[in-house]
Amino acid sequence: MEWTEGIVRSKRVWSHGLFTLSIEAPGVQPFEPGQFLQLGFDRPEGHLHRPYSVASPHGELLEFFIVMVETGQLTPLLWQVEPGSSIDVSVKAAGGFTLKKCPDASTLWLIGTGTGLAPYIAMLRRPEVWQRYEKVVLLHGIRHATDLAYQDEIAKYSEQWGSRFAFVPVISREQVPGALFGRITNCLVDGSLETVTQSQLTTESCVMMCGNPDMLDEMEKLLGERGLQRHRHSKPGQIVIERYW
Repeated sequence: MEWTEGIVRSKRVWSHGLFTLSIEAPGVQPFEPGQFLQLGFDRPEGHLHRPYSVASPHGELLEFFIVMVETGQLTPLLWQVEPGSSIDVSVKAAGGFTLKKCPDASTLWLIGTGTGLAPYIAMLRRPEVWQRYEKVVLLHGIRHATDLAYQDEIAKYSEQWGSRFAFVPVISREQVPGALFGRITNCLVDGSLETVTQSQLTTESCVMMCGNPDMLDEMEKLLGERGLQRHRHSKPGQIVIERYW
């Protein structure tokens, strides 16, 4: 793997262990929103690195939305970095979780849990998503209200696009005004997702999903009962999935 030096320019802490690093890495080649890059450090025992979806389009600063895993090898090191720190960034991005892989539809559903929000932030910052879809629905499944991030930016999309954009946080461990309570799958079954977003999950939708594998499996099953299938080049469908682990 080819590496280039990145310099951390800013660090935004959303809550303890949940943060965004903005990294200047001019050596990174152009990529599509939704793809991932590797971040890492050269350690005495070898190069330690992991893939992270980029929460920004390609540009002067690349954002990475990260949650620290206490037992992890890399995220505790990333949590400790401060502006001015050097970090290795892969030169080439990878992954196929992009709008190019999505079919045309009237409504685009962006469904993510935890840091699975990252690729959607990158997509929302580019004009393509607004040009291709009449309405964009963003669902963010989290445990606690403190796990919410990018709220100021998301509010601006609501202000700019009005009824063409809907954002719904789905919080599983506490009831919070303005959010649905429970798991995304439960909110689909009880109808609250479609009621709040004023949109229907039908075969006229394109559904992107990333994050917790249990959510992905359950949602794919539930959507399959409605006739939605995985989108493949050889067999067009409505669902595009990215597994985070």
